[in-house]
Amino acid sequence: MKRTTLSLFAVTASLAVVTGVAALNPPSDDDRSGAKTTAARMPVQRSTLLCPAPTSSEVGDTAYTAFTPPGKAAAARASAADLLPAAGPARAAARKDEPKKDGGKDGKKAEAADAKKDDPDKPVLSLKEPGKPVTASTSRSDAPALIGTADGPLAPGWTAQQTTTVAAGSGRGLHGVVCAAPDTSFWFPGASTAKGRQDYVHLTNPDGAAAVVDLELYGKDGRIKSPTGDGVNIPPRSTVPVLLSTLTDVADENLTLHVAARSGRVGAAVQASDEKLGGDWLPASADVSPNVVLPGIPADATSVRLVAFAPGTDDADVKLRLAGPGGSITPAGHESLHIRSGTTAAVDLGDITKGEAGSLLLTAERGSAPVVAALRVTRGKDDKQETAFIPATAPVLERGTVADNRAKGSTLSLVAPGKDAQVKVVASAGSEGGTAVSRTYTVKAGTTLAVEPPQPGGGKGSYALTVEKISGGPVHASRMLALPKDGVPMFTIQPVPDDRSTVAVPETEQDLSMLND
Repeated sequence: MKRTTLSLFAVTASLAVVTGVAALNPPSDDDRSGAKTTAARMPVQRSTLLCPAPTSSEVGDTAYTAFTPPGKAAAARASAADLLPAAGPARAAARKDEPKKDGGKDGKKAEAADAKKDDPDKPVLSLKEPGKPVTASTSRSDAPALIGTADGPLAPGWTAQQTTTVAAGSGRGLHGVVCAAPDTSFWFPGASTAKGRQDYVHLTNPDGAAAVVDLELYGKDGRIKSPTGDGVNIPPRSTVPVLLSTLTDVADENLTLHVAARSGRVGAAVQASDEKLGGDWLPASADVSPNVVLPGIPADATSVRLVAFAPGTDDADVKLRLAGPGGSITPAGHESLHIRSGTTAAVDLGDITKGEAGSLLLTAERGSAPVVAALRVTRGKDDKQETAFIPATAPVLERGTVADNRAKGSTLSLVAPGKDAQVKVVASAGSEGGTAVSRTYTVKAGTTLAVEPPQPGGGKGSYALTVEKISGGPVHASRMLALPKDGVPMFTIQPVPDDRSTVAVPETEQDLSMLND
């Protein structure tokens, strides 16, 4: 009896090109053809990233960094990873307010320069090879949102970071955000329409057809009526910023925003600016879950606020634990939190870390509904305060990457909520040279390990960190970048979830012995 193996890789790999992150469901084992199917992991062939417009401040400086981890095999074909300008009303309005150019030769040259400034076919950032980050910068207050794709060997794990320093004014501080993949649903617990706070949700459409989204706000009493939030149109390959306080007359400090696409797909990110507490980007929460991990609360946090939302039809009751360097404890006076269905609940945890870095773990009681959640973290005192946000973060299943790390100011936090885990952390070559360096860490169950990550050997410039799961239980990670300025502890925190650099591709082994009988 002879057995022949038929590979379906050639058929299914083309499907991975479409989205870059889709998982394919293999046929059942009892297929009538007699085929037995197993799933193999294959690198994605195409990735899409969207970066919001960085700032409207005249005193803002933005650094862009893009990176793809090196693959296990040599590149089989040419590839590209480019971030291009998106169209958007912010840039059009800024140009409209500029002084009119005269009709002379100099005026025409200036107009031509403006026209080329955001050439939709000219990349703002272009990555040519894996393993070494590339950077770009701008001081423009009308810098565009970016839309990008990577294909071939540059697609698996492609990541881009946008870091903006705002020197003064509302939202003064360090605004960092990881450029995200488009999707159809995003949850933002921690949004606000309070006086003194300006929260903009930036919606970016990467595709050639218009997208339509609904913006839903939820407070402590449930959904807030907002007719202007329904059916927001996002033109093709464009970005639209929406000020949340224009959606309602209700001034609420603790809200949850849900971005839901009726048609198409978008990228979404919320930029929060506070008159007294600085500002940062609020990343979307991980998917709704009964068990939530919020990694990387700084040791010197002076105030921490938890904001959670129960999107289902049932109430949620969650237990709170703080995972520190020596184990997990229940915060005194904050043992649990009840969240009514369809409402947002918030609780001030004060200086919960008490000088030791930690992570907050939320565990739903038996039969309780799942939740989404985020933390607002404050550092500093008096008029030298600064805030950042930590969303619920998915675990690193295989590998996660964060770009734009500096020689000073980077802290990597790793938390193992269940079992001991071992990870390898790789510091890439620097954007101006150097060699990669790796280090292995063991994270004890129920603890947070906050470390100054390895740095590239002999390298200069910014670099990327890659967290690779080796063994053990789930690991959740975040990176804090701290760049103090004029006595203000400016900082930003980015979640480091799995980079979804592979897709499940079914491989079928079929019994063809009947053909030989």
